[in-house]
This record gives sequence, C-alpha cells and structure tokens, in this order.
Amino acid sequence: MSTTPADVERTVIDFLTRLEKLPEGFDPTTPLYAEGVGLDSLETAELSALLEDELGSDPFSTGDLPQTLAEIQTFYVGV
Repeated sequence: MSTTPADVERTVIDFLTRLEKLPEGFDPTTPLYAEGVGLDSLETAELSALLEDELGSDPFSTGDLPQTLAEIQTFYVGV
C-alpha cells in the first residue's frame, strides 16, 4: 500500500489534535514550529516516532527538519 498526501495529513492532524495544538486555519504551509503550530523538541520527537510507526519511515531521520506539513508530504510522496 502506498502512502498518499491524505494519509500523511491525517496522521499529522490527529497528532496535533491530540496535543491540542491544531491552529485554526491550519494548512500544509503552516509552520510547525515557533509562530506556527509551536511544536517543541519533545513534541517533534513524538511526531517523528508516530510517523515511523504509522508510515514506516520518518523525514526527521534524514537529518532534515521539515518545517511544514507540505515538506513532510513531499518526503513520503513527492507532492
């Protein structure tokens, strides 16, 4: 089964909802850190582990720090 952009978005949105950090108007270009969603380092590590569990790999393991949902989606499906 291949991963779709919707699969990635669902995983990230479910995670942000659980943390109560899903901002109004969230879209794939909303920054995940600082003035955007405001994820801290522990939450980023949790997201990395969740993506690994749910989708079989994670973009954080490449040494890059994706800044948006769109960058995470690109890692999985090249959108």
